[in-house]
Amino acid sequence: MYKSTSSSAGSMYKSTSSIREIDLIPSDAIYDLRCIAERMIAAGYLRECIQVYGSVRKSTVDASFKRLGIEKLSIGDIQRLEWEVLETKIRRWIRAARICIRVLFASEKRLCEQIFEGLGTSTDDACFMETIKGPTIQLFNFADAISISRRSPEKLFKILDLHDALMDLMPDIEVVFESKSSESIRVQAVEILSRLAEAARGILSEFENAVLREPSRVPVPGGTIHPLTRYVMNYISLISDYKQTLIELIVSKPSTGSRYSSDPNMPQMDFAEVEEQAPPLALHLIWIIMILQFNLEGKSKHYKDASLAHLFMMNNVHYIVQKIKGSVELRQMIGDDYLKRLTGKFRQSATNYQRSTLVRVLHCLRDEGLHTSGSFSSGVSKSALRERFKTFNAMFEEVFRTQATWLVPDTQLRQELRISIMEKLIPAYRSFLGRFRSHIESGRHPENYIKYSVEDLENAVLDFFEGHHVSQHLRRRSE
Repeated sequence: MYKSTSSSAGSMYKSTSSIREIDLIPSDAIYDLRCIAERMIAAGYLRECIQVYGSVRKSTVDASFKRLGIEKLSIGDIQRLEWEVLETKIRRWIRAARICIRVLFASEKRLCEQIFEGLGTSTDDACFMETIKGPTIQLFNFADAISISRRSPEKLFKILDLHDALMDLMPDIEVVFESKSSESIRVQAVEILSRLAEAARGILSEFENAVLREPSRVPVPGGTIHPLTRYVMNYISLISDYKQTLIELIVSKPSTGSRYSSDPNMPQMDFAEVEEQAPPLALHLIWIIMILQFNLEGKSKHYKDASLAHLFMMNNVHYIVQKIKGSVELRQMIGDDYLKRLTGKFRQSATNYQRSTLVRVLHCLRDEGLHTSGSFSSGVSKSALRERFKTFNAMFEEVFRTQATWLVPDTQLRQELRISIMEKLIPAYRSFLGRFRSHIESGRHPENYIKYSVEDLENAVLDFFEGHHVSQHLRRRSE
């Protein structure tokens, strides 16, 4: 009788390959226990038999919980713990839950069947529930507490880990707790899974609002990458790592408000401009990048120097573009169309920076105003020319002093920007020197006016965007 029972139990619970039943007690002890159970039940002590069995086995389960690091904590206790402590406990819980469901509880169920099957209506199931109902509630309370805890961005990924772990366990839960009497356990697991999913959706929405409303007004020194940009892009890169889960959980478009809203504190997003087949998760990521840019544009207005404001936007949008390009998953979700738009915005910021930086400097290198009469072949006004060189020197020295302290952290971008500046400045300065050098050198103290050679300017530009202070004057070949 025992052997046939064991075989029946084995076939029943191998329907999922994740379950790994083990022998909790020796087979001869199982035979003895079954004989005792038969006598107690025949004598009318079914209830007492179930209670005694459940009490003894529950103490064994409790000892296993202790070894697995599962603590007896109420939902309130769990919610009062610091998040850093909870992160460690979540990792431990995931490992422990897999063992509990697939090994411990499954093995306890098989043991109940080996001892009690056929000794009364659902006696084996009653003994199983008497043994594991309390421990199961204790186990699930932890995940339940996390699912209803206060939402904050840093919790998203551990909540997704919990969700994925519980989702992975659901087929095993359905098998181990298949009976009518254990339905409440199945329902609790499904409800916790639903609350974890809702928590993830809520956190993503709150993260979007936090990015939009991030209030810092103090400009970052040198126009470098804002900490918010790094934080947001690292965050959504992590989101892309959980793409498979979040695509299933995020089923609605972001709440962007009316397209025609006049609210100046809210960017507008036209979904028609984004790929039609983009899943809602992709739209959320694009929306986050849009509101990040919107916030950064507001922060750029706190720079007093327009050139620095443009450099700030260039640095930050370039960082966004590079982070997207650096992640295959993120790039796939963002899509090449929107990536092209971001790249165009970065290039426009770079162009705006160069224009606002060089326009006054290059204005000094024009011919207008240097001739003594309207005819181009007329003589050159030396006083006007000397004044023009002095103005150019002063303006470029000011650009040099300020922009050497500005920062372009990306090495390639820094070099490209320097080259672009040289391509505009150096030919103009060389041409100007070629046209007017002789007029200055024929007069007194030419070194006071032609202070810098072409090479001096090239060397000066090579000091741009290093983010440190330089000497008050440009280095000259004679120095």
